[in-house]
Amino acid sequence: MKKEVPVEQLQFGMYVSELDRPWTDTPFQFQGFVLEDEKQLEMLKKFCRKVYVDPEKAPDPEDRFPPKTIPPGTKLKPESVLTSITRTVTYEEKVSVDVELPAARAAQGRAEVVLKDVFNTIRVGKVIDAPRVRQAVTSMTDSVVRNPDAMLLLSKLKEKSDLTLDHALGVSIYMITFGRYLQLPREQLDLLGMLGLLLDVGKVRLPAGLMEKREKLTEEERKICNSHVEQSVAILKETAGLPAELPALAALHHERYDGSGYPQGLKGPEIGLFGSIAGMIDCFDALTRQRAYAEALSPSNALSKLYDWRDTLFDGSLVQQLIQCIGIYPVGAAVELNTGEVGIVIAQNLVRRLQPRVMVVFDAKGNRIKPQKILDLVKEPKAGPDLPYRIRRTLDKDSVALDAAEFFL
Repeated sequence: MKKEVPVEQLQFGMYVSELDRPWTDTPFQFQGFVLEDEKQLEMLKKFCRKVYVDPEKAPDPEDRFPPKTIPPGTKLKPESVLTSITRTVTYEEKVSVDVELPAARAAQGRAEVVLKDVFNTIRVGKVIDAPRVRQAVTSMTDSVVRNPDAMLLLSKLKEKSDLTLDHALGVSIYMITFGRYLQLPREQLDLLGMLGLLLDVGKVRLPAGLMEKREKLTEEERKICNSHVEQSVAILKETAGLPAELPALAALHHERYDGSGYPQGLKGPEIGLFGSIAGMIDCFDALTRQRAYAEALSPSNALSKLYDWRDTLFDGSLVQQLIQCIGIYPVGAAVELNTGEVGIVIAQNLVRRLQPRVMVVFDAKGNRIKPQKILDLVKEPKAGPDLPYRIRRTLDKDSVALDAAEFFL
């Protein structure tokens, strides 16, 4: 549970998860960090009166203060890929999620059409139309830069179609959004978007039905499935007009921080920033989707999985940043309020993660509310004289009869 702490009472090793002002009003590059030095503390004192710390995310004392003498054979944690970020850009939300929704809807629709054409092109052995792919990704990036919540909302609530297509779109949108959160330069956001969209195109060349098999794969079948990485790299190398680095980056999305991944068994910083982002978000999006061999997890449960896998499968610092980016109540999540009403999270609040903007769609008896009401929880709206609205819990999306088209599409 987060605790409010005056900056004068902060101690080194505490995990600062929220400030008393927007992060964009401060020089801090990342939203959430472990307080480790005087420079950070002085900056907090300059800009804030109080902060919110998360004891559960504070590292163990052994991690914060390693022994001066390191015993022989001790495995040291690799440096985070976040240290490779040398240039950042501050992004501001230009429009509200309501205003951005039509443009986001159009951009996502174009990307879906282009991706379907890409899959069909590969199936018949023809060359991908790279300029169309670039244009589709650029439109999605434009939307995410203006307001990331609109694209995320549409992505999470759209009707299920082709699993591979939906996954590719979801990964692309999350990667652009996460790159924006990390304040990466605009051209890198486009590159992340293209990488997310195309990193799994090699699956089109696999035997039909293999990726959807419910039974346990044989060793030979597993090797065939894993070969989609080499297939993707080959397809991207054959495609003129794509960024030159794209094939090499696509080869990295199944590498893992501890070296247990494939095809090369790379470790830690060897995977690089983009490869680490791709692998982590590819895994996160897959966990939140219904698969032949596993049920879909809620976004919060999927993030808990990633947190458990920090510094083993994925770069721990990168995982923590993704958790901060997506939030406790992710955009598109169905939530139950303390009144029994059910709503959809339609926008994040970067300063108060527990108080997002919610569209209430069902009353406490399960009846549809028309017109739907919008609650900005940070403004402390009241359900009664002494009853401010609060989120009681998140709900499994499939347990709530939500028709996205009725509300947004």
